Amino acid sequence: MFYVIPAIFLRIISNSYLNVFQKLLCKDGYKSSVINFFTYLGLSLLCVFILKPLHLTLEIIITSAIMGLLGALGNYFIIKALSCGELSTLAPINSYKPIVALIFGIFFLNEIPSLNSIFGIILIILGSYFIINQKGSVNKKALFYRFLALIFSGLEAIFIKKIILLTSVQASFCLWAFSGLIFSFLFLLPNIKQIKLPHSKYQAMLILCVFLMQYSTNYVFSKINVSYALALFQLSVLLSVFLGVNMFDEKNLKRKILASCAMIVGAIIIILS
Repeated sequence: MFYVIPAIFLRIISNSYLNVFQKLLCKDGYKSSVINFFTYLGLSLLCVFILKPLHLTLEIIITSAIMGLLGALGNYFIIKALSCGELSTLAPINSYKPIVALIFGIFFLNEIPSLNSIFGIILIILGSYFIINQKGSVNKKALFYRFLALIFSGLEAIFIKKIILLTSVQASFCLWAFSGLIFSFLFLLPNIKQIKLPHSKYQAMLILCVFLMQYSTNYVFSKINVSYALALFQLSVLLSVFLGVNMFDEKNLKRKILASCAMIVGAIIIILS
């Protein structure tokens, strides 16, 4: 358990910076499907060297396929959102992830939210209102893409945890990369004739950040409850807001920080409830 705290901080930092490199590649004119595919390709090549022999069962194959589909969709829509929206505006939306978990819990697990959870939801909604209610600074299309990414990545976490329980941290990461590569290639097919290799420097840094983010995520998932981990990961919101303002000259820093803090508190209240 000693390594959980540094793993959480590594995940927080790498997650914020991978969004920066995704946005830089988008600003250079690369399509979301291309960035997504080459990211999974680079990660899969890394896995060739680190993956140990693994006995695949039908359950592992099916779970990996679902995980790969959800992961590829989540990453694709995050990149799409960053291509047309502000990093510092979109990052706090990730605090809605506990709400997604609550909604699916009501329908699939018959879990009714407590009063504390409802209070947490209200905090998140209020925080998002102060971010979204800014004249001329919010792209509705970007918000739509970001919410789609939120739903897919929230569901993906469940299947990542299941794969970790069935295999190991290392094997789960490699299965995540391989399955994501397959589905990201399918997303690329409509534009395959227009492929332009991404900027090597930014793409290499993106692959490194995603590797650190996902491997540390899997490690934390293997040690503590997924819902607790997701709440702690919300701390990356504040770093993303700073990066968006400082690197891309985005506005309203104080407003976004206050709103982000409210959303983080709301997410933690939901988890602790």
